[in-house]
This record gives sequence, structure tokens and C-alpha cells, in this order.
Amino acid sequence: MEAAKPIQITVDVLVNASLEDVWNKFNYPEHITKWCFASNDWCCPWVKSDFVEGGKHTTRMEAKDGSFGFDLDLVFTRIQKFELVEYTLSDNRNVSIRFEPNEAGIKIIETFEAENENPADLQQAGWKSILNSFKAYVEGK
Repeated sequence: MEAAKPIQITVDVLVNASLEDVWNKFNYPEHITKWCFASNDWCCPWVKSDFVEGGKHTTRMEAKDGSFGFDLDLVFTRIQKFELVEYTLSDNRNVSIRFEPNEAGIKIIETFEAENENPADLQQAGWKSILNSFKAYVEGK
């Protein structure tokens, strides 16, 4: 019997900025620590990243009150500058992020395989909140 295919979830956001600015702020540690959290009671104290295909990346996410934290580990599987980033999370789920310029800015489209512990709508809301944090950081809001 074949294993069920994982549920694919997609979230997106439109960022009013240049492609280069969006790309750099999305992919480099000095910026990721300023936006990679789903709510204001969380933070991202550090990121270690080898941003090349086959490179490893770790994002530390913590509750500001110190009650909980975890490392998000991944390996980059495909990088097309200014267009696409794909990676595999440590639990073998795949993520694809597309950067699509249009007249209003850059649309970021993230597609990821859902995990089995939390409902899909909760995962979608969390990833969307992180994208909204990114948008606010880049647009200075």
C-alpha cells in the first residue's frame, strides 16, 4: 500500500519593495532575525546559514518569556537567484518559495508539506503570519 502524499499548503504575500531587497532580507541571517516569528511574543535570536545548494541552515525561534523554543533545521536543495528557494526540513518535509515580480511589488509564494501534529489550517495561519512579519519588516511598518 502506497503512503499518502503529504498535504500541500500554500501561503503568499505581496511586498512593496525591489526584488533585490526582498531576496536579501528573506534569505540572509542579519535580516531573518528581525522578522522570522509568527507573533510579537516570539523572537528569532539567531540564524546560522550556508545559503548555497546543499548548505545547512538553522533558525532559532523562542518565546520572548523563555517558556519555549526550538531550532528549525533545513538543507537547501535548489536556489535560483531572485526566483526560487527550495529546501528540505529536518523531518523530511519539502518547502518551495517563489519570488514573482509584478507591477505592485514582489509576490512571495511559499508551498510546504504539512506536518501531522497540527491541523493544516493552523499551520497555514502560522506560516502566513511569518510572511506578514516579513512584509512589515521590509516595508518598514
